[in-house]
Amino acid sequence: MSENKKPKLLPIGISDFKMLREQNRYYVDKTLFIKDIIEASAQVLLLPRPRRFGKTLNLSMLRYFFEKTGQDQSFLFDNTNIRKNEVFAKHHCQYPVIYITFKDIKEPSWEICHNKIKQLIGDAFKHHAQMFEQKLPNKKDINFVHRIMENRANQGEYENALKYLSEFLHFCFEKPAVILIDEYDTPLHSGYSKGYYEDIISFMRNFLSGGLKDNTHLYKGVLTGILRVAKESVFSGLNNLGVYTILSPRFSEAFGFTEYEIQQMLKNYNLEHLLEILSDCYNGYSFGNTVIYNPWSVLNFIDNKGECLPYWINTADTSLIDKLATFGGKEIREEIGILLEGKSIIKPIYDAIVMRDLETRNDLLWSFLLFSGYLKTVKHLGDEMYELKIPNYEVKFIYRNLIRSWFAGKIEQNRVEDMLSALENKNVNFFELMLKKIVMQVMSYHDLGNAPEKVYHALVLGILVWMSYKYEIRSNRESGHGRYDIMMKPKDKGKTGIIIEFKKVNKKESHEKAMEKALKQIEDKNYASELQAAGIKDILKLAVVFQGKELWVREG
Repeated sequence: MSENKKPKLLPIGISDFKMLREQNRYYVDKTLFIKDIIEASAQVLLLPRPRRFGKTLNLSMLRYFFEKTGQDQSFLFDNTNIRKNEVFAKHHCQYPVIYITFKDIKEPSWEICHNKIKQLIGDAFKHHAQMFEQKLPNKKDINFVHRIMENRANQGEYENALKYLSEFLHFCFEKPAVILIDEYDTPLHSGYSKGYYEDIISFMRNFLSGGLKDNTHLYKGVLTGILRVAKESVFSGLNNLGVYTILSPRFSEAFGFTEYEIQQMLKNYNLEHLLEILSDCYNGYSFGNTVIYNPWSVLNFIDNKGECLPYWINTADTSLIDKLATFGGKEIREEIGILLEGKSIIKPIYDAIVMRDLETRNDLLWSFLLFSGYLKTVKHLGDEMYELKIPNYEVKFIYRNLIRSWFAGKIEQNRVEDMLSALENKNVNFFELMLKKIVMQVMSYHDLGNAPEKVYHALVLGILVWMSYKYEIRSNRESGHGRYDIMMKPKDKGKTGIIIEFKKVNKKESHEKAMEKALKQIEDKNYASELQAAGIKDILKLAVVFQGKELWVREG
């Protein structure tokens, strides 16, 4: 890019393809997605992706490509890849299009949700109202159209509206319809959270199957959402459905930004030097076999000239994740602790989810987190088993906040702050006193069971999350032999580095002996070498030993 040429404005918050192109915003060319849709064997395609990965923009692009409006919209595709492809001349502006987005249907009750959906269906009919008045020969059909548009139709008529709308369009245009349904599962999430799940499932099952199942008036159907809701819930009997989740290599580059696209974008804005920072913050997703970046975070990062903030997380409603993780109990909390350490876990992943099963089957949580964008696949181990990790630095925020929420209300905030301040200032006696008070206050929430070291470890690790803006909190609980339990590596090398080793007091030894063993292990295994290699000279070595709910702390 020349020095005098001003870069295009970024398309932050713009999900309408026509608006983006008319305003000459920066566009990462995804137009060959159109060709892939046309050439797909499946007549109806479901493409689940995490939120803010460009689903609405891509469906908007499909709409402006396929829709026959009587106006020349070819300029929207000038200088794009699809314009040079043979499918452009054959398919551009050749079909009637039904476009419905459910992305804003997040209502507190079924009554309000139902009314909003009926309004959306009415708007879809109004889009073609003038043509229906002119071309539909049957008075009965015209009356049906008016009842839908005026919110006077009965439940069955609304459930069959997609089917009849495609039939009317096929008759008027003499071409089968393209049906585009954006964020089909947003009202399902709200229904699950707000208590009207069965109502919304029943409606959506009938509405979608009417328009998509064995419909001779359909050319192509494309649906987007976050999850593939199981067939028995919504897609019952839909034998023409092709599902392409983030686990599928097909369509893997259609949503989000690839590494090459990121490099080109940074070059365009003279920010190539920020590639490493951007990768650390937002890289890590794996769609099929492709490394993908979160577009919302990337665009905001570039717009803010390299400020690494949790842009995507800050737009999220994580109440459902908090709810599901809380149901999971101690085991899930320990596994989230492992993920926060930067390590992976191995779990079964199911690409079809019955949402009402989420509360009764703990194993579904990991599928929900993966498809929602809070985990990534590292390796497919065969069958449904996958190795999973947290995707990037940004997503760690959600897990840190989750740990904070687990302790909120159980620990007085000032006790946590006093304890952490004592630790930072190397006031070991006061740190011990405050930790004892917190253990007495909280430990009733934990079953010490056969692994008390893990419980203490998880408790202290969870509290230390409060200091993650000052320290890199590192931990390794895989064996406890030859590996430190917790290390706090200060981001300011002039500050104190901290190593904590946990030991259970055996029946035949005193707590003094256990502390000596813990401190000796820190020395013998040279745990401080990592901090020393990083240039940190001041290192605090602590032994935390315990017997039941009693504990002692000693400095080495």
